[in-house]
Amino acid sequence: MKIAYLDCFSGISGDMFVGALLDAGLPFEELRKTLGTLPLQGYSLDMAQAEKNHLHGIRFFVTVQVEKQTHRRFKDIKAMIQSSRLSPWVKAKSTEVFESLALEESRIHNCRLEDVHFHEVGATDSIVDIVGALYGMERLGIEAAYASALPLGSGFVDTRHGRIPLPAPATLALLKGIPVYDSGLSQELVTPTGAALVKGLAKSFGRMPSMVVEKIGYGAGSRDLPDRPNLLRIIIGEEALQERVETVAILEANLDDTHPEWFSFLMDRLLEAGALDVAFSPVQMKKNRPGVLVQVIGKPHQADDLMKILFTESTTLGVRFRYSQRKVLERSFSELDSPWGPMRVKNIVQPDGSVFVYPEYEVCRKIALEKGIPLKEIYYWVMGQNRRSAA
Repeated sequence: MKIAYLDCFSGISGDMFVGALLDAGLPFEELRKTLGTLPLQGYSLDMAQAEKNHLHGIRFFVTVQVEKQTHRRFKDIKAMIQSSRLSPWVKAKSTEVFESLALEESRIHNCRLEDVHFHEVGATDSIVDIVGALYGMERLGIEAAYASALPLGSGFVDTRHGRIPLPAPATLALLKGIPVYDSGLSQELVTPTGAALVKGLAKSFGRMPSMVVEKIGYGAGSRDLPDRPNLLRIIIGEEALQERVETVAILEANLDDTHPEWFSFLMDRLLEAGALDVAFSPVQMKKNRPGVLVQVIGKPHQADDLMKILFTESTTLGVRFRYSQRKVLERSFSELDSPWGPMRVKNIVQPDGSVFVYPEYEVCRKIALEKGIPLKEIYYWVMGQNRRSAA
């Protein structure tokens, strides 16, 4: 599978994203022709080589004729995208990315989603950048994207609505659940469009996944930064192993005054809410009191809901949380013809590409109770299928 890693050492914006794709091989004339299928007037596209700290990349330009632009609401942009001759995936993903941006704007400005409007120039820039970036991903055959943690700047920026702090409120809202860090620069490094794109595309944030590198592209930003090249680097290649890296939220709390009977209910609530794993470990706490360490692993967007359950269903007064990465093997499910009838099993793809069949506990438990046979006998039979396959 072809994947891409967005190395955002200087942040990310929509035009930097498109520039990086162009530098990695996206044909400019094909991009221009595809964007021309949008019912969007009064702009022109260009690209040029740019040097940033002696590194070269592509600067992507969208020149807008202000007098030919109008205010556009989210519903207008959605209709525009749907009426184009873009592929179904680009249409759906562009609408999804724009909706995430519009949703945060509606919350910030306390208005309905359908009433959110994008001012003249910004709307045209955003449409071109978002649709162009997604078309470029599809055109280059990239099936999955990953990204580094994102550097954020500080200070203020002047907008049509006045002076606002950096990161821009919409940017910060979009980056909830994504690892970020302070760059130390008084600059806007991550724009709302860049945040919306990376949030909608990246499966994980952190280290680069294992891959065989095929192409590298650099997209240049408009400004020169004092301590780093203002570039977005995209690294494209084939996934090297049958593994994937994903970002998870890890929540922890130490409990020394919770009724033992409550832990079972707490685990059930957390798992029902979508937690990937829940574990209880004995610990010695202050004044030598015996306690329990509760650790919960979930998707980043689940962190708030899982934290709420920890507060309501246990006696903790505080929850530690952090974002981490985990490498997981690909898995799927299938049915085996067993001596006891069709049986659902898990297929795990090993790093060398081989498939290992593993039994599902609940399925084996049901058969053991119905047939009156030992649970381990069913497990041994399923595990034996791997030896037969190898032979």
